[in-house]
Amino acid sequence: MKIGTEKWKRIIGDATRAMGIDIDGEKIDKFAIHARELMKWNKRMNLTAIRDPLAVAEKHFVDSLIPAPMVPPETSLLDVGSGGGFPGIPLKILIPSLKLTLIDASRKKVSFLKYIIQTLNLVDARARHIRVEELAENEAFANHFGVIISRALFDLHGLVIKTWPLLSEKGVIIGLKGKPAQEEIDTLRRLDADDPHRSPVKIGRFSLTIKKFTLPYTHSKRTVVAIKALSKDPQNSSQN
Repeated sequence: MKIGTEKWKRIIGDATRAMGIDIDGEKIDKFAIHARELMKWNKRMNLTAIRDPLAVAEKHFVDSLIPAPMVPPETSLLDVGSGGGFPGIPLKILIPSLKLTLIDASRKKVSFLKYIIQTLNLVDARARHIRVEELAENEAFANHFGVIISRALFDLHGLVIKTWPLLSEKGVIIGLKGKPAQEEIDTLRRLDADDPHRSPVKIGRFSLTIKKFTLPYTHSKRTVVAIKALSKDPQNSSQN
């Protein structure tokens, strides 16, 4: 099986619809373009270690769409450490009204991201060569993003601490984990704004939603952790 064949596209369509996500053939065609360009660029730079067509379909595209029900249309979405464009670009293709910002610390990866945004004619999407810590220091982006998402770049505690200043009031931070995340979840539950040993970044109240999935073909385990801000005010940090 090759990337972009009808069988390859059917795998994505069937797996996505099995998750209760409606997707049409035109959007899956864009996934195929993204995947083919990813493989071309991967020959000259390290964008992904996943090369098998089935694994590309599941572990990049289907995996990226798992959190889609948690992403409201028209929201500003920040994908931290986007790499080859995951999960941000598949989510943007699925939900075209998203205002998408992709960031990565690798200039080469950002070059690919800008290329694929242009190739797919994605409107209201941009890629920036910047670290999330630097972006968080820019007051223009304070409380800016309704959804912040990342695939395994940081542990959950680190993801919350680094991105909290960027999150809008009542926004949600989504961590996609490919390994058991219970220890990280337990650490997150213990976050206390008055703890002198943790980060100087003060966070407010949040709730946790945890969903576990098994990808249907590769049987890889996935955990999605949604950290929803109940209040950005650090004065009351009691968590749910």
